[in-house]
Amino acid sequence: MKNRVVVTGLGVVSPIGIGIPTFWNNALAGRSGITALAPFEGFPLEGYRSQVAGQVLDFDPAQLPGGVQAERLDRYARFALLATKEAVEDAGLRMEREAPYQVGVIMGAGMGGLVIGEEEFTKLHRGLRPGRVTPTLIPTLSLNSASGIIAITFGAKGVNQTISTACSSSAHAIGQALNCIRTGQADVIIAGGAEASLTPLVFAGFCSLRTLSTSFNATPARASRPFDRARDGFVMGEGAATLVLESLGHALERKARIYAEVAGYGATSEAYHMVSPKEDGSEMAATMALALRDAGLSTEQVDHINAHATSTPVGDPVEVRAIRRLFPSRADRILVNATKSLIGHTLGAAGALGALAGVLAVHTGLVHPTINHDDPDPACELGALSAKVQEGRVGVAMVNAFGFGSNNAVVVFRKWP
Repeated sequence: MKNRVVVTGLGVVSPIGIGIPTFWNNALAGRSGITALAPFEGFPLEGYRSQVAGQVLDFDPAQLPGGVQAERLDRYARFALLATKEAVEDAGLRMEREAPYQVGVIMGAGMGGLVIGEEEFTKLHRGLRPGRVTPTLIPTLSLNSASGIIAITFGAKGVNQTISTACSSSAHAIGQALNCIRTGQADVIIAGGAEASLTPLVFAGFCSLRTLSTSFNATPARASRPFDRARDGFVMGEGAATLVLESLGHALERKARIYAEVAGYGATSEAYHMVSPKEDGSEMAATMALALRDAGLSTEQVDHINAHATSTPVGDPVEVRAIRRLFPSRADRILVNATKSLIGHTLGAAGALGALAGVLAVHTGLVHPTINHDDPDPACELGALSAKVQEGRVGVAMVNAFGFGSNNAVVVFRKWP
């Protein structure tokens, strides 16, 4: 018999706040975290078609756990570590009381330590002195540096993995954590994702790909507008979210507060295109259906969908087609929202931030608004998509995350009890 899995702790670093109370209050208030991008050192901003981003402006390395050498961590790993510190504290998890090999870490990251990577690469080519490259470059640059420092800091000696599937990375991390606990490989998994890729090269790459919003450089708060007729691309963001997952038996034994049950997980590859989804939405719908089947739930039981909703002209209509394909008679009654409207697209961390918002919707019965939905696009029309807070019993929430490389992930949360 499979273990049931629940969420007992949450932590977040985001453009609309650090810590759950600040993040959630700002989300419910519909506050945008999109701001004008500061010039990159040595790169005039005029050369970039897009000039806005979801930036974490109030991060302080002094908030990290004691004893951590912040200067040896990339920005994305710092975010991951702070979000995890908050989640572990929120869960009331006392690591000294846990069997260390039964506590694991599974994180998602799309890019890894690119802040330090680009800095050192630039120094190398300007100075032509390979011997001056920092000796911490390789362990800091690597995709698993966040999961590694989390495990070391908290003494988690169980499974330690990093999943990199572009924008679906951290949703896959949560799904794999669910499976690990279900099969008894761990009692507790620290799961989530982090990203900090607002660097000269990465930002230039997305600008060249012509996927970023360029029409709202003068009004940044209006730039991220999922499902709106005026959307013209996504807004890059940064941040991290961590969820503490544990077996139901373990949580009940230690009398932990339970936010929600992690009910199901679906993962597929569209095997279609590196950057575009299949236009009819059939592949996204298939992933959502697999997640519901894994959860043992029907389409009639879904109350809320936290959509992937990047705000791109192509992607948003495809996701709406997928929702209508899977829920032909209920699509307009399901409460749908887009966290990216508030914080931008955080790439590998997007699934975890969406999951966090989905868990809070289940826990509180409140679905945060989708901002900048001023002129609904008929191709993206959904009856229960709202620019206001929606309130009601959210018994089942679905979180979508679809990434480059044809990677799809969907996680389903259910109210507990």
